[in-house]
Amino acid sequence: MQYIQTLYRIERDIKLLSAEAKQQVRQSRSVPVLNELRSWLDINLLVVPPKSTLGKAMNYLHKQWDKFTVDATNGRLRIDNNLCENAVRPFMMGRKSWLFANSVAGANASANLYSLVETAKANGHEPYAYVKRLLTELPSANTLEGIERLLPFNFKPAVLNAA
Repeated sequence: MQYIQTLYRIERDIKLLSAEAKQQVRQSRSVPVLNELRSWLDINLLVVPPKSTLGKAMNYLHKQWDKFTVDATNGRLRIDNNLCENAVRPFMMGRKSWLFANSVAGANASANLYSLVETAKANGHEPYAYVKRLLTELPSANTLEGIERLLPFNFKPAVLNAA
């Protein structure tokens, strides 16, 4: 837990930095912590019974190591997915009472719409304006490049919101 707490403390320290600066700090401060954690994990995987609660957690970390450490290679990435979890929480709380999600097709349609809305928000767009423009321009997007141009991160918020 101390290793994880140290990693989160570093993230708090660099919260306001640019992506490039975050990556530099992670390389200098987080990577050594990750290396220590990896060493500890390699030693203790051999000692802790694999079916114990701690053993299961350690084996999970071992199997997910590449995913766990990827944020150290890119300053745009976050250490966790808490923002995503928090964004979908309201929908998860209400899913049992929503009539339109009582089929697989309805659930897929809802998930796609929620994903679009939350991705638009994450990229600084007003969701209604983004979805309106998307639905207006999508029928004329005949190529993969045309569809990719419609992704929220390819729009500048001022350009989109002015439309």
